[in-house]
Amino acid sequence: MLYPMKLIAPLKDYIWGGTRLKEEYGKKTDLDKVSESWELACHKDGKSVIANGEAEGETLEDWLAQQGKSVLGTHVEKFPYFPLLIKLIDAKDNLSVQVHPDNDYAQRVEGEYGKTEMWYIVDCEPGASLLYGFKKKITKKEFESRIKDNTLLEVCNSVPVHKGDVFFIDSGTLHAIGKGILICEIQQNSNTTYRIYDYGRVGKDGKPRELHVKKALDVTKLEPPKAHPTLACDVDIFAGAKARLLASCEYFTTYHLTVDGKAALMCGDDSFQSFTVLDGGLEVKDAAGTKVKFKKGETCFLPAGIGRYMLKGKAEIILSKL
Repeated sequence: MLYPMKLIAPLKDYIWGGTRLKEEYGKKTDLDKVSESWELACHKDGKSVIANGEAEGETLEDWLAQQGKSVLGTHVEKFPYFPLLIKLIDAKDNLSVQVHPDNDYAQRVEGEYGKTEMWYIVDCEPGASLLYGFKKKITKKEFESRIKDNTLLEVCNSVPVHKGDVFFIDSGTLHAIGKGILICEIQQNSNTTYRIYDYGRVGKDGKPRELHVKKALDVTKLEPPKAHPTLACDVDIFAGAKARLLASCEYFTTYHLTVDGKAALMCGDDSFQSFTVLDGGLEVKDAAGTKVKFKKGETCFLPAGIGRYMLKGKAEIILSKL
């Protein structure tokens, strides 16, 4: 039986994280801090668990293996494994300056796909900023030199952020989430990150955190980021919901939806859908009459082919599909 699934997210407690995901988004855990909540995850480093219905208690990955690729939709055929990883990220402190490889490099060196990703700024402190590419084009020699003498930040592009801002991070783009920012991240299903600069911090073992300079030199685009052609525009394709297309690329299409009352949506045979509630709450009702309620901080997985479904309530959500 196909039905709207509520997911339980694996949680990560990296040193830069805060407590907002516990205190405001309902993440239940004994961890002191929750840096990342992997809302939709079928990765060896974290797997979503189904929280309702006949598959309750199973990992989403195991359920998908039993059902076959049809529940992911026809668009998934080009991918060898589950293609998406969706996170909520609470940066109480600065994340490291880092880069992700493209598919070719990551498959050859790491044995998994690379990572292109998109950030939606859910919330941020006044004056918050992030790093996004370089101010100007530089040479590989200068890049390596600035890493060695700790002057890298002088050539990084620092961008002030505001709630609702969107950033598209192509693989190879240097980046760093700044402190005081809460993000919803839609990305390829990869956990490969090359850390370039980490402010001299030490890990839980008291030792400086590992840097990956040689690999970063191989994959980093030494130029300002390029504008993405389909970034953040209003669309009128969901009956009853105010919608904004955040990004569309070969790996994912993502929308921000505001629901106030009822909204009618369709999940066809082309792709599964997943949404995360950023604020408020709503009820999902599918064509078979199954009803599932979701509140702030909860995520729904909708199998491909589930057909028409209704959202009822008052909520702000991020919806993604292939």
